[in-house]
Amino acid sequence: MGLVRLQPGTIACFGQLPGTNPAIPGLFPNIFPLATGQQFGALPVMPVQAMTQQATRHARRVYVGGLPPTANEQSVATYFSHVMAAIGGNTAGPGDAVVNVYINHEKKFAFVEMRSVEEASNAMALDGIIFEGAPVKVRRPSDYNPSLAATLGPSQPNPNLNLAAVGLTAGSAGGLEGPDRIFVGGLPYYFTETQIRELLETFGPLRGFDLVKDRETGNSKGYAFCVYQDLSVTDIACAALNGIKMGDKTLTVRRANQGASQPKPEQENVLLHAQQQIALQKLILQPGSVATKVVCLTQVVSPDELKDDDDYQDILEDMREECGKFGALVNLVIPRPKPNGEPSPGVGKVFLEYADTDGSSKARSGLNGRKFGGNQVMAVFYPENKFAQGDYEG
Repeated sequence: MGLVRLQPGTIACFGQLPGTNPAIPGLFPNIFPLATGQQFGALPVMPVQAMTQQATRHARRVYVGGLPPTANEQSVATYFSHVMAAIGGNTAGPGDAVVNVYINHEKKFAFVEMRSVEEASNAMALDGIIFEGAPVKVRRPSDYNPSLAATLGPSQPNPNLNLAAVGLTAGSAGGLEGPDRIFVGGLPYYFTETQIRELLETFGPLRGFDLVKDRETGNSKGYAFCVYQDLSVTDIACAALNGIKMGDKTLTVRRANQGASQPKPEQENVLLHAQQQIALQKLILQPGSVATKVVCLTQVVSPDELKDDDDYQDILEDMREECGKFGALVNLVIPRPKPNGEPSPGVGKVFLEYADTDGSSKARSGLNGRKFGGNQVMAVFYPENKFAQGDYEG
């Protein structure tokens, strides 16, 4: 555990030298006597700096976790000053962005103090950067006050930072902060970014996504991070995707800040929705699961809505009108529950058959994630051979 001061005058500036107090005129007149006719401009400016620095300190500090054992205060300070300059993140003039580093060697984390609030916000874009061979976490410290910080300077990284200069990409993990950030591990290396996004977007549109890649080869490292626009689907997606087998790998999907322990959904219907989603993933993860002419919708209708004949006809007409906007709709199937109460395959789903994949692709894109009767619609392509055979169980 140690403390390092990197610039002359920093100790006095922060007023943290043991056994001393910042020099404030009026409190210690014997130190700064006011001579007759002396102008206020001759007074030391340090007291104002000390108070300003202390007031902004929570917004200027950055938490860096996952440090390797070899890390020390000087190496951390030098590295982060270098990468801040490399990405164009320095806004407080020439010199190093880092003014102070504190390391907890036992827990392998550091607090890195920047010169300005804006530079600390720019440093948030460095989450996941490789330091001495290890990816480190860059977060706000626990005493960070978002509402207060917003009055002191920018709270988000500058969108024009040159992250490529240090092997990061725009919209990477650094832009995905908060408790709803999801870790997706165990991805097959041959899966493309598009395929992974499509898998994740089964549960709704993404606010941010980052597939972590090797800086030298550009190949996937087999894990990614994402955040959904609708944060309420976070636990549903985690519960549905976690443990799914993909080839010789098994997905690990969880909230990124909760370690290996999978959070237990608080609402019972979360598990019911998750079971539906697992069934949908079987369709998506089939080899060659490319666009087909048939789209399957779930969470659109409930079995109770399909029992009455008049209600059923109304639903058919509404769906035919709405879904016909995307292309030539040649067939619409909404399976109904059997009168005797026996299980009926496909109840609760809607199947749309279009004349071509152009129409079906537009429908899948336009309908997936939309709200219908308070539920979020899930849209996936469905095998044409199964649909033709009347197999709606999929």
